[in-house]
Amino acid sequence: MSEEPPVTPSWLTPDPTAWASGGGGPMDNSTSLGTFPPDSLPPSQTPLLINPWDIVLCSSGTLIACENALVVLVIWQNPALRAPMFLLIGSLALADLLAGLGLVLHFTCAYLLQSESAQLLTVGLVVASFSASVFSLLAITIDRYLSLYYALTYNSERTAVFTYTMLVLLWGVSLCLGLLPVTGVNCLAEESTCSVVRPLTKNNIAVLSVSFLLLFGLMLQLYVQICKIVMRHAHQISLQHHFLAATPHYVTTRKGVSTLAIILGTFAACWMPFTVYSLIADYTYPPLYTYATLVPATYNSVINPVIYAFRNQEIQKALWLVCCGCIPASVAHRARTPSDV
Repeated sequence: MSEEPPVTPSWLTPDPTAWASGGGGPMDNSTSLGTFPPDSLPPSQTPLLINPWDIVLCSSGTLIACENALVVLVIWQNPALRAPMFLLIGSLALADLLAGLGLVLHFTCAYLLQSESAQLLTVGLVVASFSASVFSLLAITIDRYLSLYYALTYNSERTAVFTYTMLVLLWGVSLCLGLLPVTGVNCLAEESTCSVVRPLTKNNIAVLSVSFLLLFGLMLQLYVQICKIVMRHAHQISLQHHFLAATPHYVTTRKGVSTLAIILGTFAACWMPFTVYSLIADYTYPPLYTYATLVPATYNSVINPVIYAFRNQEIQKALWLVCCGCIPASVAHRARTPSDV
């Protein structure tokens, strides 16, 4: 009676040793496992090779989960943090928290449980979570633009309704994207349809990549408009003081524009390599290239709390209260500047 093939403990390829190959094909298992070929050993004594890149992804997931869990906890426990801006930051933190948990659970299912159905569920969770993270970043950008363009009517009930609508839409679309590999849109039955990330199909990851490029283009356009609005307001205020270059408000406004550039640049640097690579490559490409672009993409979820949550004055106060039970004077009396945009 023939034995069933082992479950693949990898994101990328049925051969768990292929990550070590610099070429397009997998390595010879006999050279990877020493003098005893795996076929000559009983299943209970077969060595389990752990992909070091999967360890890196699992470690990143652990850091992401811990970091964003703190943000979610602070926003959840503080009734004062219920404005639309904080709801969107909470959505971003929750998405990144689930993404981190998904990376850890996928590692656990691949190497400990070795269950194909469980791996499909964790892949779906990761896809849905990272999709919700990117959509939340777009929603935050839209919220920042509206808060400047409609400054007089921003704090209205209409803004809250619009925010809740965005949250329902972004999580609904993300859930649908995450359910695709679970409901059968995967390449497990036909390996030739696999993308650079198994078990996602080439068509599936193409849709995700093109969607990301469209979202990035929209975010870029919105940030350009935000910069124009901020610079125009700063120019008007500076003219009233007759000292354009020397006005402190102008200096802080330039700092705010630089902050926006850093935010958008960080987002692009993390996600763009993997997005472009997944469009031009397929499962025949060396797994090393996929991991080298996928790992930086996960780092965006590590950076997000630093950019969007920990820099916020109200969240800083809440964090100090949770951790120390007090608020330092430097935090309590810090005035909001355009660099906080």
